[in-house]
Amino acid sequence: MKLLFINSLYAPHVGGGAEIVLQRTAEGLQRRGDDVCVLATGPQPGLHVSEVRGVKVYRAGLLNTYWHYSPQRPGPLARLGWHLRDRYNGAMRQYVREVIQREKVDLVVCHNLAGWSVAAWDEVSAAGVPIVQVLHDLYLLCPGSNMFKKGAPCKTPCTLCKSLRQGHAERSGQVAAVIGVSEFLLQRVRAAGFFGQAQASVVYSASPRADTGVAAYQPMAEAAPAPVRFGYMGTLSEQKGLSWLIDQFKALEVAATLDIAGRGQAAYEAELRAQVGDNPRIRLVGYQSPEHFYRAIDVAVVPSLWNEPFGLVAVEACAHSVPVIASCRGGLTEIVQDGVNGLFCFPEQPASLAAAMGRIARDHSLRQRLTDQAHCSVEHLLDMERMLDAYQNTFNEVVIKGRPRHGSNLAVHSD
Repeated sequence: MKLLFINSLYAPHVGGGAEIVLQRTAEGLQRRGDDVCVLATGPQPGLHVSEVRGVKVYRAGLLNTYWHYSPQRPGPLARLGWHLRDRYNGAMRQYVREVIQREKVDLVVCHNLAGWSVAAWDEVSAAGVPIVQVLHDLYLLCPGSNMFKKGAPCKTPCTLCKSLRQGHAERSGQVAAVIGVSEFLLQRVRAAGFFGQAQASVVYSASPRADTGVAAYQPMAEAAPAPVRFGYMGTLSEQKGLSWLIDQFKALEVAATLDIAGRGQAAYEAELRAQVGDNPRIRLVGYQSPEHFYRAIDVAVVPSLWNEPFGLVAVEACAHSVPVIASCRGGLTEIVQDGVNGLFCFPEQPASLAAAMGRIARDHSLRQRLTDQAHCSVEHLLDMERMLDAYQNTFNEVVIKGRPRHGSNLAVHSD
């Protein structure tokens, strides 16, 4: 089958878990014999083609006020202007049209549409090619993709978000099948009126099996316990709860260290460093590979303030036999099982994070049990072939059935 994946970014430009999962999927399906190509946005004008690990990748210069993959966060007015253009960026349709004509694809699989906007759906539909939409975040409900404002998750889209997403649910009628990376995410988007007639399923994002070689944790002697090594890995941003984590860790009255791995906007990283100050127990260690990082910590912390769409980082921690303290929100509740492979904390109860860290640090038998059970608890999420099977089954069904509607009753925006 000839497949075209459309996404906001593609390696080496990685904004988060969506790009990681997409690359694993594209390469896996290519190995299985599908003819795969990818279309992503890029910083250079025009359309450019290259190859990344055997996969053909087209990069289209983003026709907006700036390219959104940048270490510097633009100001509020610049971001608003970008999102106004992105509510329907008809200019980007030319790239979708050109790649479809070049590649003669059987199916287009859309992932994150930031930069492309739902104009991509219209162009694919106009070409008579069926569409599968994979949901990784809340972009279709919120221009910021996270439904997070003033330090808390939004229960419903605000007035501005509704305005910038007007007509999007109707346009989703062009999509033949929708796949959510978690049950939480799929149901949240469909509850807003999207994909009412589309074939729907959940395909959990798989993480490659981890041959960690890490011995089971051994309880420390009560007389001289070693410091417990807590760690965070992921994007450094406000909704990830890092400021909350640092404050709660500082309040701990146990021997412990905290390593924070990842990158974020330069201004936010500077805020975190100022918050850490000269505390010798807390380190910001920059980018780390999972294989290296999880060998160097005892407990992972995922203190998300927003509703995580999935939480691939929690899967990877457990895969390396590292238990997880996680916020009881979003897709994380489909990975972390309280008392089995980790503990829950509750952003609405700030002290619950320090309490969970203190409990797991003091109770050696609890930490031993959670460590022993972590890997097997996510065994079903470590099978890449299972994930690829699920995607291929959906793709085959859509191509055989064809697209249910052409969306001809939808108004066509101009650039």
